[in-house]
Amino acid sequence: MSAKFILSIDIGTQSTRAVLISETGEISDIEKIKIQAYYSENPGWAEQDPELFWDVAVKAMKAVIGRNGDKAGMIKAVTLTTQRGTVVNLDKDNNVLRPAIIWLDRRQAKAENWIGLVKKVGLWFINMLGAADYAYREAEVNWIKQNQPEIWAKTSKYLLLSGFINFRLTGKFRDSVANQVGYLPFNYKKHRWIKKYTNVRKVMFDVDEEKLPELVKPGEEIGRISKEVAQLTGLNEGIPVIAASADKSAEVLGSGVVDSSTVCLSYGTTATVQSVSEKYVELQPFFPPYPSAIPGKYNTEVMVYRGFWMIDWFKNEFGSKEVEKAKELGVEPEKLLDELICDIPPGAMGLTLQPYWSAGVKNPGLEAKGAIIGFGDVHTRKHIYRAIIEGLAYALRNGFEHTKRKTGINPGKIVVSGGGSQSDIIMQITADVFGIPAVRPHTYETSALGAAIDTAVALGWYNSFEEAAKKMTCADKIFHPNKENHDMYDRIYKEVYNKMYDRLKPLYTSIRNIF
Repeated sequence: MSAKFILSIDIGTQSTRAVLISETGEISDIEKIKIQAYYSENPGWAEQDPELFWDVAVKAMKAVIGRNGDKAGMIKAVTLTTQRGTVVNLDKDNNVLRPAIIWLDRRQAKAENWIGLVKKVGLWFINMLGAADYAYREAEVNWIKQNQPEIWAKTSKYLLLSGFINFRLTGKFRDSVANQVGYLPFNYKKHRWIKKYTNVRKVMFDVDEEKLPELVKPGEEIGRISKEVAQLTGLNEGIPVIAASADKSAEVLGSGVVDSSTVCLSYGTTATVQSVSEKYVELQPFFPPYPSAIPGKYNTEVMVYRGFWMIDWFKNEFGSKEVEKAKELGVEPEKLLDELICDIPPGAMGLTLQPYWSAGVKNPGLEAKGAIIGFGDVHTRKHIYRAIIEGLAYALRNGFEHTKRKTGINPGKIVVSGGGSQSDIIMQITADVFGIPAVRPHTYETSALGAAIDTAVALGWYNSFEEAAKKMTCADKIFHPNKENHDMYDRIYKEVYNKMYDRLKPLYTSIRNIF
């Protein structure tokens, strides 16, 4: 059998990767280029030039092709996975009209008169007015219409970052249904655009359908690599570009999770708990599951909004010593931070952290703040670092248990992907907090691999997404829970952590009202 490869483009928040992946799921080569996540001209804003994403993607592809000239003809398809919820405006000549609004952006539209009194009372009666107001304010399209009407008037296409890159690769305005995670007029149950005459479409997310891309399923063709892109990158002109999914759902598939027997944790900038379901299940009323990387399926998701960003927060605020030493040794600072807490016992000597550094919408609510309780004179920055890791694990366990209650599933293990999964001590803490085995996949590049799995099925290399996942993924290491540690964590989780939010919520509300 002759060798066959897929080139997977993975555009994340802090880096862009071009990954050459074999038909068996092995990473043959990778080019990773760090990017500035965003720039901010006003407090809370997060923007980036869409051309930067494209230029860096081209640079990464060109580097991989340049190093693998002998394999260029063996690349049978290109696929794409990107960060979610980042929007791009194009004019009628397909030129970028304004910087892309990044998913981390905190600006909000004004929502005083967005809905009539009768409907507002109805939403209030079912306890959803706050969530509906939040969604309207968070929708980038509403902010643009209110604050930059001249930009919206010129907008011919309104795309997610994935749709923009797909267009640059193929010249086609097509995107995967599994990329549509954001404040868009998208029907999450039926995986299509919401009909134009509905209230949600007319009132909350008013975007004409001609401004939106054509939707295709994961594993279907977006288009073909254009002559121009072939000249820029070294790819062969005309090879197919296959639809995949956004980075989180691709991560789930690339971790080998294809059904409800396993749940996937993502230890990334945003930490998530995701399960795969054949049924449409809302973990919170009116908060839909997202499209899976497997066509027709859904991914339930619970998010910890600042997730493993908190590791960077600690490193920047308290870890200067490790950062400097890491530069001298030529290692990552996180390796030294792991060593920092090896002698700190489970439970961090009673220090318990609630990782709500960014508010949620429903649980936790908009008033949520972060908290650390239990300080004593024994505690040092080492204990704080361990408490961060444990607090994130508690929050994810809370999401895991909520997922089990709402869906009826009972997974016997968890698969952990993302940057945090590379740490043995974080993996062991996770297994101990959850009380079930925690599996680390064979590769860190699970998002790129998930996109490649979709593509391998499209190319006919495998008969199903389940077969492809089985053949292209495997475990690197399994971490089994320590019973003594789990018993300790179980008490802290049930007797302390789970009671913190309700006890502190009135204080969080007061802080929000004051500031």
